[in-house]
Amino acid sequence: MNIRMVLRILGHVLGAEAVLMLLPLLVCLIYGENPFPFLICVLGLGVITALLWLIKPRSRSLFAREGFLAVSLAWVLVSLAGAVPFVLGGAIPSYIDALFETVSGFTTTGASILRDVESLPRGLLFWRSFTHWIGGMGVLVFIMAVLPMAGDRSMHLMRAEVPGPSVGKLVPRVRHTALLLYAIYLTLTILEIVFLLAGGMPLFDSLVHAFGTAGTGGFAIKNASIAAYGSPYLQGVIGVFMLLFGVNFNLYFLLLMRDFKQVLKSEELRVYLLIVAASVGMITLNILPAVGGAGTAFREAFFQVSSIITTTGYATADYTLWPTFSQTILFLLMVIGACGGSTGGGMKISRLIILVKKCGRELIRLVHPRAVSTVRLDGKAVDSQTSHDVGIFFIAYMGIVGGMTLLVSLDGFDFTTTISAVTACMSNIGPGLGVVGPSGNFADFSILSKLLLSVTMLLGRLEIFPLLLTLTPVIYRKK
Repeated sequence: MNIRMVLRILGHVLGAEAVLMLLPLLVCLIYGENPFPFLICVLGLGVITALLWLIKPRSRSLFAREGFLAVSLAWVLVSLAGAVPFVLGGAIPSYIDALFETVSGFTTTGASILRDVESLPRGLLFWRSFTHWIGGMGVLVFIMAVLPMAGDRSMHLMRAEVPGPSVGKLVPRVRHTALLLYAIYLTLTILEIVFLLAGGMPLFDSLVHAFGTAGTGGFAIKNASIAAYGSPYLQGVIGVFMLLFGVNFNLYFLLLMRDFKQVLKSEELRVYLLIVAASVGMITLNILPAVGGAGTAFREAFFQVSSIITTTGYATADYTLWPTFSQTILFLLMVIGACGGSTGGGMKISRLIILVKKCGRELIRLVHPRAVSTVRLDGKAVDSQTSHDVGIFFIAYMGIVGGMTLLVSLDGFDFTTTISAVTACMSNIGPGLGVVGPSGNFADFSILSKLLLSVTMLLGRLEIFPLLLTLTPVIYRKK
């Protein structure tokens, strides 16, 4: 285990967090707010970074276990440090609550303990939403984009952090891949800001909502979320961009290369759009009698479906008041999630396709034991290791949801609230059903449950295994 190299990487991460905190510090100065919570954190992180940079690794080699350990520790450390400004600024006096809010931000979950978000200073509101943008593409992917770290072996960092059943390089060098991903990410974010400004949304509001949409996080700065603006245009823009950020970023690279044929051949994209269209259609018909107009029903259904399947969590309606049929569809979308290689959470569309095809193959083998069939995705055979990994991921995912639901149920909330709270945190969505619906929050959960749900958010964002491996002795054993 190359611990010195891991510590060196953590130094880069905490140094980057210190630099990024200069932005909310600047916001505090612009709006005449107290900048000292961020200034203290910047100085503190600077000292820790300097100490870690004094550690000289004997080798710059980086293998899978170092990658898993570095990624897991990086996410924990940036969350621990990122929570401090909320406490120092007095907005969230309890450090556990501040940690929950910050983990929710970096993991792009959007679950909140705040009852009145509009009372927060703008500097803290900016930092709260900015954590979504940082975490959306990944903390370590950001570092790889701006700093050379471990050559092409830093691919182990990307594999541990980028969501999806498999990760590959878009271009030969990993750092160039990271730069390209962030270029696409930044371009889409800027486009959304421009469209929101065109709809009359103030600059500050446009920035923080674009951060939340890009990271598919969903922290709003209004108590009524996006519904507070009452603008069908703004709702439409955010709804469309949520779907765009839920698409595999590899497809945007193919579009840049003008390889339209490969984009159209993407089975994951077709299934993603089909699920969205079917869900919007069914929910529109189901809520039509209650909302009193086809246009309103479609708009609310489209926005909520876009928000839930991409695991963003913004809301324009309290869907806990919708019929059970519509709520059930939204709950299923929570589990399914967005495309692999996107900023969205959940199990991912690509895994769903592979699981369904695996089931179909087994049914064929029951009838024709000697038949040879292969699971294919986009016309290419899925190798046995990836197929196996998808099955293991599904079992682990459901096992964690079940175990965490059992532990969180000790708080005494109803079953719908408990299981949807855990599922919303595991899928990095934020709002769930019942008490934790779009008009509620997680404030009334116990300290133990908030810590458990914070771990659940990290497990969901890192896709379970990097964090689990960090907690097991096998990763630290000598070969």
